Amino acid sequence: MLGYVMVFCAALLGVAVILNMLRLFMGPDVPDRILALDTLYINALALIILLGIQQQSTLYFEAALLIAVLGFISTVAFSKHLLHGDIID
Repeated sequence: MLGYVMVFCAALLGVAVILNMLRLFMGPDVPDRILALDTLYINALALIILLGIQQQSTLYFEAALLIAVLGFISTVAFSKHLLHGDIID
């Protein structure tokens, strides 16, 4: 039963990734694209964690943690560049 749920969740996350990619490439404004990129990081995190649960390996969780940190830093950097034009004040 858990195998079916994991496949269903992976399929839904795949659809979410495709919709985020559409918003990333066709977004009307730059803030929409930054938000789509941030959401794409979150969906990638969920897929990696789901794969880690399926494979029963802790290595995937460490990779998810690394992607989470890099995703947060890049979102802050993009937003700061959008507001001020420079990343470092």
